[in-house]
Amino acid sequence: MLSRGRVLIAPAYLFACLILGGSAQGIWQNMILQLTGVAIIAWAAAAKSDETLSSAARQLLLLAALAILVVALQMIPLPPSVWTHLGGRGAIAEGFRALGKPLPPEPLSLTPAAGLDSLLKLIPPLALFCAMLRRAYRPQWLAIALIAAAIAGIGLSALQVASFRPDNADQSAWYLYEDTNLGKGVGFFANADHMATLLIICIPFLAAMVAAGERASVQRYSALVAVAAGLAVGIIVGLALNGSLAGYGLALPVMAASALIVLRRRSRLRLWILGATAALLIGAVTALEITPIGSRTVGEHATTSVQSRVEILSTTWEAIREFMPFGSGLGSFQSVYPLYERTDRVTSTYVVHAHNDYAELALELGVAGTILMLLFVMWWTFASWKVWRTAEASPFARAASIASAAILIHSLVDFPLRTAAISTCFAMCLAFLARQPLTPIRATADLRRTRHVRI
Repeated sequence: MLSRGRVLIAPAYLFACLILGGSAQGIWQNMILQLTGVAIIAWAAAAKSDETLSSAARQLLLLAALAILVVALQMIPLPPSVWTHLGGRGAIAEGFRALGKPLPPEPLSLTPAAGLDSLLKLIPPLALFCAMLRRAYRPQWLAIALIAAAIAGIGLSALQVASFRPDNADQSAWYLYEDTNLGKGVGFFANADHMATLLIICIPFLAAMVAAGERASVQRYSALVAVAAGLAVGIIVGLALNGSLAGYGLALPVMAASALIVLRRRSRLRLWILGATAALLIGAVTALEITPIGSRTVGEHATTSVQSRVEILSTTWEAIREFMPFGSGLGSFQSVYPLYERTDRVTSTYVVHAHNDYAELALELGVAGTILMLLFVMWWTFASWKVWRTAEASPFARAASIASAAILIHSLVDFPLRTAAISTCFAMCLAFLARQPLTPIRATADLRRTRHVRI
């Protein structure tokens, strides 16, 4: 039996990350989350547990350890006779020579400080993952924390949109960050697309709540369905306030996939829904890829190089080829990208991320990072397949597979995992997928001890 205080650890930390971790601009908020995360990791490491980790959890922790090792190796200083012959470092060596300075030892990473900062950002998702491995949660409470933070964000979004005046942005006091999408409902985030990601991943967990209460009494189940329907309407309103094309594009396939959680396993509608989900998903990704960054209309053309996802990706691939096989170092994209921009297309606006996290990580981590990404995708594919093929799998694990898929697909055209808020949601999904199958919630009523009357 788990104590009530213990099972609140993961939901409370998830809620805090969703409220405080919406942007890298919140330096003090992220510091608080990271320090708290360190304490949770230490507790999880020291806590005694009779339950052994599943093979899936051990594999995922091994991948995380290897990723940290790769970044650590990138920070080891190398002699000039070595680093000057590595891809992409020739211009750096020429810079030292032009200044008349001797070549110093340099690490593989061009920006070691940024790499260390990126490693610290891994603490919140790792902390939540470790807390869930120690069973410091209940599935329903995690879903409630997720949805409650989203609803609070929608309320804040309404205030942001209602108070915004295009002719006087200073009146928009409800926006929490200086660099943000003014005029859109961003909630506790700085980026409207990231708020849209949060709203989208709430949809399958709403379906999981309904599926988990299927064996309740008719009155309670009807009330649960009514509440879930009301919350779903609220999420749709939040997407409308948000105005993100990524939100509009991914919402439909996620809704279709979430219907599979509540449908019976032998329903004939399942194949039709799978086909519709795949078609909607392909259409959404294609439309987002050819639509400029910051656009409000599908089919709108990019007016500058920093708006075109295709051009940013093309420039990033050029840098990737130059820095292979060792990469430029975690967190170095913003410093490396300007070196490969076309001089005739440079403007006062600069590119912060590649708007494709896979390409950005391939540039920064090289071949080792690319292999780790492929191994992770293989792990995720097998784990997701398992929860859908296993009849005893929890509806929350199935919701986690859909929500994590939405985040992974969104990462093809954006960078949602760069915030503590979305990265902890992703870690929650991975923990659901990695845990050993537990007794299904719908069967708990059958496991209660039978009471007899003695005469």
